Amino acid sequence: MSEGSLRRRLWARVVHDRSIGFGFEHIGLTTLRFPRIMALVALAFTLLCFTQLPRANVDGNLLRVYADSGHYYDAYERLSDTFGTFENDIYLLVSSPTLTEPATLEKVRELAFDLELNEFAVGTMSPFSLRKPVGNGGSMPAVPEGMTDVDEVALALTDLQQNDPMMRNLINPDLTGMVLIMFPNQAMTRGDGTKAMLASLRDMLAYYEGGDLEIELTGPPIWTSEMLNAAVDDQIKFTVYGFALGAVIALLALRSLTGALLVAATPFVAVMWSMGTVLMLFGSFSFLTIIVTTLVLVMAFAESMFFIFNWLAYWRDGMEPHKAVDATLKLVGPATALTTLTTLVAFASLYFSPGQGVQEFAIAGAVGSAIMFVCLMTVMPLLLKAALHLGFRLPRPPSFALNAPVPLAWFLAARFGRPITVLSALLVLLLVVPYFLIQPRFSFEDFMATDSNALSAAAEIDQGVGGVAPLYVRVPLRDNDPNVGARDIETLRRVHAIVEAELGENKVISVASMSNYTDSGFSREEVLDSIGPFMKRRFVTDDGTQGLVTGFMPTIIQSDALKAMVARIDAELLAAGIAGAEIGGFRVLTTFATDDIVRSLQASLAVSVILNIALIGFAFGSLRVAMASIVPNLFPILGTEAYLWVSGAGLQLTTVIALTIAFGIAVNDTIHFLSHYVHGRREEYRDHIGAIRNTLERIGGAIVATTVILCVGTAIVAYSDLPQVALFGRLFVLSLALALIGDLFMLPAILVAGARFFQPLARIRVRTADHDATPDDPAGDTRTGRLLPPG
Repeated sequence: MSEGSLRRRLWARVVHDRSIGFGFEHIGLTTLRFPRIMALVALAFTLLCFTQLPRANVDGNLLRVYADSGHYYDAYERLSDTFGTFENDIYLLVSSPTLTEPATLEKVRELAFDLELNEFAVGTMSPFSLRKPVGNGGSMPAVPEGMTDVDEVALALTDLQQNDPMMRNLINPDLTGMVLIMFPNQAMTRGDGTKAMLASLRDMLAYYEGGDLEIELTGPPIWTSEMLNAAVDDQIKFTVYGFALGAVIALLALRSLTGALLVAATPFVAVMWSMGTVLMLFGSFSFLTIIVTTLVLVMAFAESMFFIFNWLAYWRDGMEPHKAVDATLKLVGPATALTTLTTLVAFASLYFSPGQGVQEFAIAGAVGSAIMFVCLMTVMPLLLKAALHLGFRLPRPPSFALNAPVPLAWFLAARFGRPITVLSALLVLLLVVPYFLIQPRFSFEDFMATDSNALSAAAEIDQGVGGVAPLYVRVPLRDNDPNVGARDIETLRRVHAIVEAELGENKVISVASMSNYTDSGFSREEVLDSIGPFMKRRFVTDDGTQGLVTGFMPTIIQSDALKAMVARIDAELLAAGIAGAEIGGFRVLTTFATDDIVRSLQASLAVSVILNIALIGFAFGSLRVAMASIVPNLFPILGTEAYLWVSGAGLQLTTVIALTIAFGIAVNDTIHFLSHYVHGRREEYRDHIGAIRNTLERIGGAIVATTVILCVGTAIVAYSDLPQVALFGRLFVLSLALALIGDLFMLPAILVAGARFFQPLARIRVRTADHDATPDDPAGDTRTGRLLPPG
């Protein structure tokens, strides 16, 4: 064979001498050829995945989502490495109307000492851990022991609250509450350590609570724990209810309990495979990757329904049921391969957005999609043939309700094809406007469980004391003095004043705020020594090269307000000539990084849409097919973004992910519709209108059933206790519902209206099915590999 001939054959294989699934359906054909070997391979992989499930866990570290996301993450890392932060601290809000009673105060003092001795603590900060400097370099407890009357206690606490910079944020002005802070040992809280730490603290607090003493825990570790618990509960509910509802819908659609179990079996195996693979890849789930199992579940249910519907249709048409399995795999396999590729493109487009969490989600989603396809091509045909061997009989035809929209869709397409096409195109163009108007939005409470006790405790601290959401300004110092020289203290004072002007009086702490002690005659060295080396490192580095100013914001602050405040502080620092100062903090990181990630994800969505439409055109070898898919697939995405814009929800992290993945899945029905239509034109020799009508009658019910399964399965997510996950579910359902309108009403109307334009599709060279030339295949022509024409 000449080199030119080889190149031509390779080019033909890529361009047209292939199926629309690019040959990936041969995984299923291999299953048909070697069923026992493939069954053993599937069983072995299933067992491997099951061995991973006992170590399943969800990593509650939100930093994993934002890791490597850009400038603000790097700034947070530098801040954490240099000073440590208050982001992982545990806050205990202690409230009592009799706090100034000596007996009550001593009980709280005992609690503070037990807190300091807790095995998970590396330090604490409270009125009882603070020491005041005294002459000759010594210090004494800030809250004296042995006080005997209410007035003496009130005087001591009031003096601290008004004059000590740190205690202003720890003691309520009305002396009815105070905050104790524990600094956890980070090495001990990794993995399940946080859970053990919280259990230890709650056991300790149970001893002190009661009477008129109320103690509430809050702080990032508590929030993360609540989020983690909610995520795990969600996953259990989604999986159990998803399977149950999917099976019930399959039962109603197929009118057969065995048929419903056959539909549900493949999704079950696909979920197990995807969970095991994610654990092998990443070792744990994150708040994003845990969603993948739900997506795999609903996608597998949808594709299983398409497979079963086609198989039963062949069987009802008179084909021997075992041969109907083979024919179905050859017809549906290429279309399913193409739908998997479009979903893979949607997930892969997310990978190029910043943030480790998004990239892990992209990988997990792509792997889950591929696994779902392999599972469908192997487990599904094996199960169907096993069911036939066990005596499975042909069930009754699908219920009328399932096919009820199909006659209406055909009537509208046949009678009003052109007006519907024009209106659909105008509607899509109109919906482009909100796409350019919608803005990113971040709200921390959207990540928190809706019934979070820790969040309400944090709100109480915001109102009564000072706030548990730190904002940091890292300031370069020039004197390299660990006790902060005169020039550097002046710089810190200016920064302190700038931050305090934004957050309010007594909401900022720094070395500069300790002036009440230095004004009383104590040296700065004596003051810093009195607070101890651990706390000193929260204000100035050991080498004196950097200082830290910490402000405490409200727990709940809108992203626009935070961004505006950071911009103002930056401008004031620049105007004051303070070069090199860097603003940071977890809240700053999440707000700005979310903006960057969301904008990148929105670009990824646009790229995904373009690439998938191009992929459809290339797969079918026809620009006309790609053009037919544009309107029905843009409509659900643009319609959902318009909803976000009108409702004021804006673009959030999970909303753009939901839109991207919903688009990848919504394209599936379009592909199955176009595949059946082109198959009817090319290989069943139907005319244009006849092929459209036959396609609607053949798979219209399957499109309705799969959409119902996808919507119901994902609607469970909308009831999550985590607002971000709940929003993901609502948007996913809305996108899929709009996609049903696009595929069942818009697409047939577009094909009918463009009869002349789509007429040449009967001559496309790419195969819509992979009918091998086998003498025992009643669906194939042994000479051409094409379906025999009717009659």
